[in-house]
Amino acid sequence: MTCKNCGTTLRTDFSYCPGCGAKVIRKRITLKNLWTDFAERFFNLDNTVLKTISHLFTQPEQVIGGYLNGQRKKYLNPVSYFTIALTLSGLLVFIIQKFYGAEVFDFSQGAGRATPEFAKKWSEIVFDLNAFFFVMYIPVLAFPAYLIMNKAKYNFPENLIVFIYILAHYSVCSFPISLVSVAIDPTGYLDLSRVVIGFMLVYCIYVLQRLHNFSWKALIFRSSLFLSLVVILFFMLVIGLMAALLVVGVFELKDFAPPPKPQAISSAINWASYKLL
Repeated sequence: MTCKNCGTTLRTDFSYCPGCGAKVIRKRITLKNLWTDFAERFFNLDNTVLKTISHLFTQPEQVIGGYLNGQRKKYLNPVSYFTIALTLSGLLVFIIQKFYGAEVFDFSQGAGRATPEFAKKWSEIVFDLNAFFFVMYIPVLAFPAYLIMNKAKYNFPENLIVFIYILAHYSVCSFPISLVSVAIDPTGYLDLSRVVIGFMLVYCIYVLQRLHNFSWKALIFRSSLFLSLVVILFFMLVIGLMAALLVVGVFELKDFAPPPKPQAISSAINWASYKLL
C-alpha cells in the first residue's frame, strides 16, 4: 500500500508514513473516529489536556519551563491551550448575550453619573471584541514580569509564552465558575469578577516563583513592584483604549460627562475586570 498523502510505499504494519508523517487511515469515517481525528488535530485531546491542567496547578515549572526548554510533546502547547480558553470565553459571552443581554453588564453601576450612552457603547464593545481585549492582557502582564520577575533571564517572547499559559489556564478553570455565577445571579457577575482577579494575580506570582525560585525577601519585594507596574499598565490600557475610541468617533466627549471624578473610566475598569474572569 502507499501513503495517500505523499505516495510513499508503506509496510502493512505502519501506523504513520515515514515520508510525510501522516497517520495511515485504514477505516471509513464513523462518528467515533471522526471525533478522534478532530480532537487529535485541533486540541491534541488525549491525556495531555488533563495532565496540562493538573500540572499547571502543581508543577507549572514543568509545563511552562519544559516548553521553553524544548519539551513540546508532553503537555498541550500554549497556542492550543489558549485557543481552548478563547473558545470557552466566546461561549460564555454568547450565553450571556443570548439569554441575559445588557442587563448583566450594566457598566453604569459604580460609575455615578456616567451616561447611559457610555454604558451601552461599552457593552457593545465587550460583546464584539472580547477576544481581542483578552489577548491584550498578555503583554500587560508579560512586560512587568520581563523587567522585574526574571531571574531565569527569559526574553520577552518567552515571557509572553509564560502568560499565554497562565491566562489560558485561568480562563479555562474559571469558566465553570463564571457559568454558575451567571446562571445563579447574573447581576452579581461583575462583582464576582473583581474579587476573582485577586486569585489570578496570586496565581501569577505562584507560577513566577516556581519558574524563578526567588528568596522570600526578593519575592515580596519584586512581587510588589510587579503588581504596581501591572496596575499602571492596566490603567494605561483602559485610558488608551478610551482615547482611541474617542478619536475614531465611537465615543463623544459628552459620554464622559460630568463629573468631578473619572466615573467613565471607572465603568471601563468594571468591564476590564470582567474580562479577566
